[in-house]
Amino acid sequence: MEEKEQAWGVTAASLAYLFWGFLPLYWKLVGHVPSEEVLAHRIIWSVGFMVIVLFLMGRLKGVWKEIRETFSSKKSGIAITLAAIFISLNWFIFIFAVNSDRVIEVSLGYYINPLINILLATLFLKEKLSRAEGLAFILAAAGVVLLTFHYGYIPWAALALALSFGIYGLIKKTAVVGAWAGLTIETALMTPFALLFLFLIRDAKTPIFYGSVETALLLIGAGAATAIPLLLFAAGAKRISFSLIGFLQYFAPTIMLILGVFRFHEPFSFQQLISFIIVWIGLTIFTVSRSKTTMKIRKEKLSERKAV
Repeated sequence: MEEKEQAWGVTAASLAYLFWGFLPLYWKLVGHVPSEEVLAHRIIWSVGFMVIVLFLMGRLKGVWKEIRETFSSKKSGIAITLAAIFISLNWFIFIFAVNSDRVIEVSLGYYINPLINILLATLFLKEKLSRAEGLAFILAAAGVVLLTFHYGYIPWAALALALSFGIYGLIKKTAVVGAWAGLTIETALMTPFALLFLFLIRDAKTPIFYGSVETALLLIGAGAATAIPLLLFAAGAKRISFSLIGFLQYFAPTIMLILGVFRFHEPFSFQQLISFIIVWIGLTIFTVSRSKTTMKIRKEKLSERKAV
């Protein structure tokens, strides 16, 4: 039974990261729609999709209870509100970057994201940085600096994606809420602003769905494209180890990099390749270090249980 659970966990988490990896293909299909409008639709239809799924699964009542508990505390209420702002910012940057032919830069952002998480935890949660993690961060920083010289400007999309998602994760640590309730709250909080933008701020001369059934279906489908991988990830994360999740998370940026180079034919020079190799070496050191730490903690806990 335990092996089946782990197998399902690996499958669910892998599918989530594969889904995220191929997501640029989806946003390219609505590239003719301004990024801010795509974001507004993504927020609105995510709420609708979540409510339908929760109702069909009979979990609406339980999630509603969790939502009320979250806002019963001022601290968790503020935290989840800030989380909603930062995840919306992350979504916007992702959509904008993809449709500005920066898919390779997007992939870099998600490669360095785990290292940004470590930096933020060190700065704000006072977690200690191991030598291996410090070396990994220095190598990643060196890769980004090299790319900066190559581009002639700071790869802002990559850094903004990594920082916004890192800050989002940091904030979520102070508001412990399940994936189902979390996505529902975050999108519901931003929905009034999304509706305000679509109906009052954007150019009213242009139809909301641009007079196209295909565009309408794609924009509505953005809700499912947002929720499905997150729910798959939540299901997988419960069943497999943190170290395995750490390995699987590199699926998404690797797919994005391949898409950027071979599908969208974005420029990818030898200097860029060297920069990415430096980042990859840093990530390898980081992943191995984290895996060893996780194994050590497991052994210590197992020894404590045996002693009891």
